[in-house]
Amino acid sequence: MLWRWKIVVFSMMALLMATGGTAFAAQKAWKLAHIRPEGAAIDVALKKFAATVKEKTDGRITLDIYPASQLGDYSTVQERVSIGDVEMQCAPMSTGVVPQSGLGNFPYIVTTWPEAAKAFAPDGIIAQKINGYMAKQDLHVIGSWPMYFGGIMLTKEPPKPKDPTANQGLKIRIPPINTYKATSDGIGYQATPLPWADTFTALQTGIVDGVIGSGAEGYFASFRDLAKYFLALNDHFECWWFYINADLWKKLPDADKKILTDAAREMGEERWKIAEQDEQDTSDSEESGSAA
Repeated sequence: MLWRWKIVVFSMMALLMATGGTAFAAQKAWKLAHIRPEGAAIDVALKKFAATVKEKTDGRITLDIYPASQLGDYSTVQERVSIGDVEMQCAPMSTGVVPQSGLGNFPYIVTTWPEAAKAFAPDGIIAQKINGYMAKQDLHVIGSWPMYFGGIMLTKEPPKPKDPTANQGLKIRIPPINTYKATSDGIGYQATPLPWADTFTALQTGIVDGVIGSGAEGYFASFRDLAKYFLALNDHFECWWFYINADLWKKLPDADKKILTDAAREMGEERWKIAEQDEQDTSDSEESGSAA
């Protein structure tokens, strides 16, 4: 029996050497999380990304997509990716560990799509800063996903929506990020920090009267049955970050790193081509169905 075990061990070692150390990666699919419902633009793009990676790695790397915060709120999943419990996520950035990460959501840091493309592209100044902040959390960024300029969605009509100095008397959900609190307080809304995953229930039960931290597409995808008003303030530019556990990344052979990076870059480039028009199309859809 001993010689049989030696053959098995020898075979496994030979397999590892032949595949550059990736044999174990094929034993289970990686988990890839995002926060949008199944069928949303990011869900479709990530499924295409997963298919490309599987094909080009000959099945060594396969990914199971978990939409709609199935693995937890994006801030929780960010921590899970950091410790290796989840392999990948494409989502907004949580600032719980590195507060400076809020740079990406700073109010009016960019005001036009050309400015956003220059700053948030992979070689842009903001993207480079974010990559550094992510590295401090054992996360390696492989790409980005531009979304839209943000605004406020409400279930009730604000009394003076065009007056930023007026007290609107409405509570709005904010991400637990200081930049959003400053924006909300500054334009007359009462900021209420809540995880994204809890927001639908909070709106439904009246705990909050609206939401800041997303844009037209996000509100339409997640809250279309509750949304009554959308204020297109362009208060921040929403860009999601596509990242992988850093320790896992370091163990991958260079060939697989290139496959993942190239597929993520292609996904981002395709999005940049249509993101501005997609934002406008979704805003038009919300306006046509709004009570405003």
